[in-house]
Order: sequence, then structure tokens, then C-alpha cells
Amino acid sequence: MTEPLRVLVTGAAGQIAYSLLYSVAKGDVFGHNQPISLVLLDIDFMMGVLQGVVMELRDCALPLLHEIIPTADKNVAFKDIDVAILVGAMPRREGMERKDLLKANVKIFREQGECLNTLAKKSVRVVVVGNPANTNAYVAKTFAPTIPPENFTCLTRLDQNRAAAQIAQRVGVTSQDVKNVIIWGNHSSTQFPDVSHATVTVNGAKSSVKDVVKNDSWLQGDFISTVQKRGAAVIAARKLSSAMSAAKAICDHLRDWWTGTADHWVSMGVPSDGSYGIEKGLIYSFPVAIKPDHSYSIVQGLPISDFAREKMDATQRELVEEKNDAMQTVQD
Repeated sequence: MTEPLRVLVTGAAGQIAYSLLYSVAKGDVFGHNQPISLVLLDIDFMMGVLQGVVMELRDCALPLLHEIIPTADKNVAFKDIDVAILVGAMPRREGMERKDLLKANVKIFREQGECLNTLAKKSVRVVVVGNPANTNAYVAKTFAPTIPPENFTCLTRLDQNRAAAQIAQRVGVTSQDVKNVIIWGNHSSTQFPDVSHATVTVNGAKSSVKDVVKNDSWLQGDFISTVQKRGAAVIAARKLSSAMSAAKAICDHLRDWWTGTADHWVSMGVPSDGSYGIEKGLIYSFPVAIKPDHSYSIVQGLPISDFAREKMDATQRELVEEKNDAMQTVQD
């Protein structure tokens, strides 16, 4: 058995964490030979609820779960962590402007970036889930200058999973038969779900999604809008935001980051290196290929149609505006 991996989950008393923690502690994310030390951070007000979560985790009697550390103290939470899953954030409430949400979350993710910078291992891998996820990741990265920028990512795997599921349902296969769907840009309603390079396997034969679906108007219309608005549709139906699917996507994101992607690519919000004309440093969702040593690279050389270019630029403009508003808030 190796040394325990120290994994921090923020917002640990919340809905997403409740669906996430069992899979992490059981070994489904980092491997079935990897012991886990779970560090669970939430605010003082939620400590009672968090104690109930801790009791349940202990009652699962999971052999890989080395220890559980519930805390409301950031100095305890971020100390020597290997992985940070930043779920907790200020949610957008009725009547709240987007700029108000940004202002609240800039403070949270600036503090968390500073804690990562001073307390975490320099090799720490970070995935930001709390929205606006791309910009929150940008803020955390900015205030953790001693940690490699590429170690900061945000979750767009949920959008990829949603897109793959839509294609699978359309052609009558399972989601695992759909590969190389791309989510470009922001985890918001401007994101661009792109299947122009995706494949689907039907009856053992692999073909392009476009050739199997045979309906470009759907692929460029209802398919895109369904994926873009899926989170809102879940809230309208459930009266709560996505939790189970978000937790599954976090597991997918981290498992692939840890073990590699082999012969396909996945979507992650990562710092742009200027690829595809995207502003360098911006946290933007790209297709990435991941090696078993946890290093990843943006997939290069994909042809971009005029339709795709317009969508990619639109979501970039939103991200640049968010980033500028966030950094102005810091200066204020």
C-alpha cells in the first residue's frame, strides 16, 4: 500500500459532495490500491451536517479510507494536500446580478488560492467546480503563483457527459460508445458542444457522429441548446441543481487526470497556451490528452469550421469579460 493521498473537498456538507465522497473514498477515482485521507471543509454553520456525513463515511467501513478530517479552518484544510476539489462557492440567488456573484466568489477563491500557495504541496492538482467555475479557477490560479498554472483546472466534463448522452440516446447506443465530444469555452450557456470530430460505435463499427446522426440541423441547433441549458432544465424539474451527475463528472475528470486517456481525449477547463486563438492564460475548456504521469496537453491541429469559430469566439468573449470583472473586483 502506498502513502495516503490527501484529498480536500470544499463545500463538503453540500449535495454534490454527498454524492461524490463515497466514490473517492472507495477507490473508484484514484485507484483500488490507493489509500485516501479525506479533508472535508465547510463553514462553521454546516459543521453539524458535516458530522453526519463523517458518520456515514465511517459506517461504510471502506478499507482505503485512512482518515477523515472535518474542519472549518482553512489552515487545517489546505495543509499538505495532494488534490483539491473546490466545490464550495456562493450560489447565485434570485435577484442577484452575475457581477454580484463574481464579487462574492472572487473573495472566496482568492483566499483559497492563497491557501493553496502557502499550505498545499506544490504538486497539488486542483479542480474547481463552484460556479462561475472557469473564472473561479482563474482567480485561484492567479493567487497561487508558486504552483504550476497547469495544475489548475475547472469542470466541463459534466457538459461533455451531457453531450455524449444526447448523442447516445439519439442513435440508440450507450454513452461509452461516443468518443471525442469537445466542450469549448465556458461552463455556461455560451459553451460550445462540438461533435464535428467525435465518433460513435454502432454494432462494432466506428463512424463519425455526423455520418450516423445524419441531421446537421439538429446537431447545430437543438443538440447544442439542450446541452447548454441542461443545468437550468434540471433545476426547473428537480428544484435543485445537478448533484449526482456533477459528482460523477468530477470522478471522471480526476480519474482520467490520474490514469490517462489512452486513445481518446476529454474536455477540461485548463489555462490556454494560445491554442486555437484563445487568449493565453484564460481558463478555457479544450480537448486534452492525458498521460499516466498526470501531465496533459491540448489536442492540436483540429480543423475549425466557420460555424465552430463563431461559437468558440463568443464563449471566449464572455470569459474575458468575466475575468476582467473579477480582477477589477480584486483591485477595488
